[in-house]
Amino acid sequence: MVEPRYEAVVMGASAGGLQALRSLLSALPGHLGLRMAVVQHIDAASNGYFVDMLARDCRLAVTEAEDKADFLQGTVYLAPAGYHLLVEPDRSLSLSVDEKVNYCRPAIDPLFQSAADTFGPTLIGVVLTGANSDGARGLQYIRSRGGRAIVQDPATAESPFMPRAALDAGPVDHIASLSHIAALLSGLDGRAITAPRGRTAVPKGRLT
Repeated sequence: MVEPRYEAVVMGASAGGLQALRSLLSALPGHLGLRMAVVQHIDAASNGYFVDMLARDCRLAVTEAEDKADFLQGTVYLAPAGYHLLVEPDRSLSLSVDEKVNYCRPAIDPLFQSAADTFGPTLIGVVLTGANSDGARGLQYIRSRGGRAIVQDPATAESPFMPRAALDAGPVDHIASLSHIAALLSGLDGRAITAPRGRTAVPKGRLT
């Protein structure tokens, strides 16, 4: 089976997410030709410091997502406080003030599900550290549309509840440390992950 050429990556994090995202995103090359969107659970009163903190260490451009903005390659778009971040069928970004999902806005599941509808098998979803189950359902939806599911190894997460919830929800493709996830993504740049999917498509499997 020939793996697809990947176009986009969506990530979700909650408790412990700042340090996890700093570690992961700072390890990615500046020439990485993938679209990237991130939901970090943040308070509605946040002043945007999160974007500034990530931009200091990241070689990719990091910006807060804006409504109707193009979803460009080589840029990391972060959901702003108080808004769900969505991917539209025309591959633009949109912001929503719809009801909270999993008690959160921004929430991970809406991003994952909308991106899966747009990118199908060329999408990669990543669930990182966190203290609730947001992202678990969305990650399975990504897989149902042919995309690839990656979960941070709970043993390496500051808050392991969210990665464990993602694993309990169904099979995933890779369970890995932050450095290993960064290595996987760094090797893509539009190409396929070369490890055979069947080797790691089980809840407790790890990439070897």
